[in-house]
Amino acid sequence: MSKSTKELRELNVDELAARRRELKEEALLLRVQKEAGQLENPSRLRQARREVAKIETLLSEKRNAAQA
Repeated sequence: MSKSTKELRELNVDELAARRRELKEEALLLRVQKEAGQLENPSRLRQARREVAKIETLLSEKRNAAQA
């Protein structure tokens, strides 16, 4: 299940990186299911991609804050 931006902001860098890795694996499996015609919830693929983008944005923000 996807997390809200507020929930994601509470995670540290290692937790965000782990969550991103999990979501990328899930997105890969969803794409395979889509190609095989077995994808039950097509919107989940979009949700996973969007959550990965949120996480990458937060990771960039945290890295930039650490450098400042």
